[in-house]
Amino acid sequence: MSIREWEGLKIPAAGEFALDVAHTRVGFVVKHMMVSKVRGHFGEFEGKIVIAENPLESSVEAVIKAASIETGAPDRDAHLRSNDFLGIDQFPNITFRSTRVAAHRGDEFTLVGDLTIRDVTHEATLKVEFGGAATNPWGQELFGFSAETEIDREAFGLTWNQALETGGVLVGKKVKIELEGEAVRQG
Repeated sequence: MSIREWEGLKIPAAGEFALDVAHTRVGFVVKHMMVSKVRGHFGEFEGKIVIAENPLESSVEAVIKAASIETGAPDRDAHLRSNDFLGIDQFPNITFRSTRVAAHRGDEFTLVGDLTIRDVTHEATLKVEFGGAATNPWGQELFGFSAETEIDREAFGLTWNQALETGGVLVGKKVKIELEGEAVRQG
C-alpha cells in the first residue's frame, strides 16, 4: 500500500481513484410539509478522484444518473423524475466537478466545485471529512470519506411546490446533500 504522511494524516500516494459504488451512498434530505424530513438517494453514479502529489491540488469529477433517484415511495420518485423536478428525459445527469480545495484543517477539507442540475450550474462548497486509507483483503488500495453541502433547489430550476392550507409549502427549498463513500485506486 502506498500510504504517505501528510500534515499528520496517513493519505494515499498520488494517483487516480474511482468511487466504489457498493460502498458509497449519494443521499439527500429535504423538508416535507414544513414538519418532517424526507430522505432519498441516487443508486447509479460514477466518480473519479485524483489525489495529487500536493493533496490540496486534488480533484473530483462525478456523474449521477438522475433517473436513479429513490425515496422509498414509487409515486413520489416518479414525480421527482418528471419535468416538475429533475426532468430526466431532457437532463439525464447531475454532475459535479471540483475547481479547488479551498481550505483544510486536520482531516477536514473544504472542496469547491461546479454542481450542474437541469443544465444549470452553480458553485457548491462541500465539507469533506477524510476517513483514512487502507488496503482491503483483496489487495486494493482505498480511502474513505464523508461529505455534505446544502443547496437551494430553486436556484437549479427545481421550483415546483404546493402551498399548504396551514401555511408554508409542501417541499422545502433547501436540500442537504450527504455523501458517504470509498474510492479505490485505479490502474
